[in-house]
Amino acid sequence: MAKIQLLDQKTIDNIAAGEVIERPASVVKELVENAIDAKANAVTVELKDGGLTLIRVTDNGCGIPKDQVKIAFLRHATSKIQSVEDLLTVSSLGFRGEALSSISAVSQVELVTKTAEGFSGVSYKICGGQEEDFSEIGAPDGTTFLVKNLFYNTPARRKFLKSAATEAGYVEQIMVHMALSHPEISFKFIHNNKNKIYTSGNGSIKDIIYHIYGKDVAKALIPVEAEDQEISLKGWIGKPHISRGNRNYESYFINGRYIKSPLIYRAIEEAYKTFTMVHKYPFVCLDLRILPELLDVNVHPTKMEIRFRNGNDIYELLTASIRQALLQKDLIPEVAVAEKKGKTEQEKPEYISKQEPKTEKRQPKPKMPEPFEKMRRKEEPPKKAVYAGVNYNTLRQKFPEEKTGPAHQMTLNETSVLAKEAKPDRKIIGQLFQTYWLIEYEDQLFLMDQHAAHEKVNYERLMKNFKKKEIYSQGLEPPIVVTVSMAEAQALDQCKDIFAQLGFSIESFGGNEFCIREVPANLYGIGERELFIELLDSISRESGAVSVDMVSEKLASMACKMSIKGNQKVSMLEAKHLLDELMELENPYQCPHGRPTIIKMSKYEIEKKFKRIV
Repeated sequence: MAKIQLLDQKTIDNIAAGEVIERPASVVKELVENAIDAKANAVTVELKDGGLTLIRVTDNGCGIPKDQVKIAFLRHATSKIQSVEDLLTVSSLGFRGEALSSISAVSQVELVTKTAEGFSGVSYKICGGQEEDFSEIGAPDGTTFLVKNLFYNTPARRKFLKSAATEAGYVEQIMVHMALSHPEISFKFIHNNKNKIYTSGNGSIKDIIYHIYGKDVAKALIPVEAEDQEISLKGWIGKPHISRGNRNYESYFINGRYIKSPLIYRAIEEAYKTFTMVHKYPFVCLDLRILPELLDVNVHPTKMEIRFRNGNDIYELLTASIRQALLQKDLIPEVAVAEKKGKTEQEKPEYISKQEPKTEKRQPKPKMPEPFEKMRRKEEPPKKAVYAGVNYNTLRQKFPEEKTGPAHQMTLNETSVLAKEAKPDRKIIGQLFQTYWLIEYEDQLFLMDQHAAHEKVNYERLMKNFKKKEIYSQGLEPPIVVTVSMAEAQALDQCKDIFAQLGFSIESFGGNEFCIREVPANLYGIGERELFIELLDSISRESGAVSVDMVSEKLASMACKMSIKGNQKVSMLEAKHLLDELMELENPYQCPHGRPTIIKMSKYEIEKKFKRIV
């Protein structure tokens, strides 16, 4: 066994830093929380290269007195708590006393601070945990931290950081949460000299939501408010139609602290159950106020997790209040009505034929051999049922050749209803429930789902055109403007060729907004925005990586949106043409999502149901 020994202070500091400081976003979180605790009403965060080379956090808070500056950088030095008992009622955001010590251990830090009572400010430089300068300086009231060259002395950890744009996206999320949880504070976030977020500090969360998420989200908000003896809830939830494919739109705060809680997101999603589709997550921005003695916030170094003593009460209050708010609102999404130009013949859906296709005069079917006709008329057929499609050798066991004649006289058809050879003999009877088409062929009744069948035809066509790069676009007037996060903007930039191949023409509209000028031609006017958001969600979730499966999944979504729906009136001619197109596919039996396009029932089974045979 190796000799046991005490670690040196530098190693201890780096271990502690590793618990608190994972990336630039960790530094920003700790410094902004300190600014909020210092009663600042204006906080500015500026990054260079995603925070890898520079992080500057400036606030107009109370500042740090000169005689306490050096103490602030010692481990476990804090003004937030005084004793172990205080941990039970922590009301500040920061309290562990490890932030400044951890940051200074892995970067080059300069602090400039001044209190309102001080005649001058103080400049303090500390690099890698070692003091370099301490002097007086002219400065405004408040505190400015400059953190340079993060992980410069721990290059192995620096290698695990992602690109500058990705790291800046993590910081953006921190700033979004800070702005939503403290609407009374003005926040500014700047990256590489470009303004990314600015809030006025006027106290309106709805204004912040508008500036961060865009007008479509702001227009679809529903207020939520509830209270009991231990908990109060206030905030906004979104109508189901603005749900996303990930939980990025779910923000909830406990006493002003952003957290992640499985209990809370389960409560939210339980409340939205039946309102949203599977794997869709709602927009929520909720502020919960809970008695501090019912919380344990000292669970994790990053303070992102909380233990609740009254978890069941929180779950029930959230679920009931959110569901009640949803039930009291008209959830039909508002649609902008635009004058549509009449479609030309070329713009008609491809499944519509202009005229009845001509068919050759059918030849009369050959008469079946007498014994088989008698068998079909029998009230009680043999125990082994005879179906259309049974082979002749099976029949011969029941009917000797001298009675049935040579084999070539037996013409039982084993052809599939979707085979070309079946086309002259299959017959479309009509439509059921304006969704299913009844088709008679041989001794079988087939039911074709018009949506699933058309979806499969469209999917195969889209896949073929995508591989051949022949998907066509349709211009939009006016274009669609969408608001995205920095991470989503990065994904858009990385995958612009994929979007172009799918038929989207997208360009920057300034800030965090993008303009969609063209969409896939077949999707014009039927859900182009939703499809774009779905695709963007998937790419963002995979950190910009695009796989064949992802493209196939989105092409399936495109096929679904451009297809005729259930309960939609379709003519007999259109149904015939759709059946012909389905017949051309290699696998016409399942839609892209795995549902059957067509099912069948035998005459024998139908007659059993009517007790014509036993």
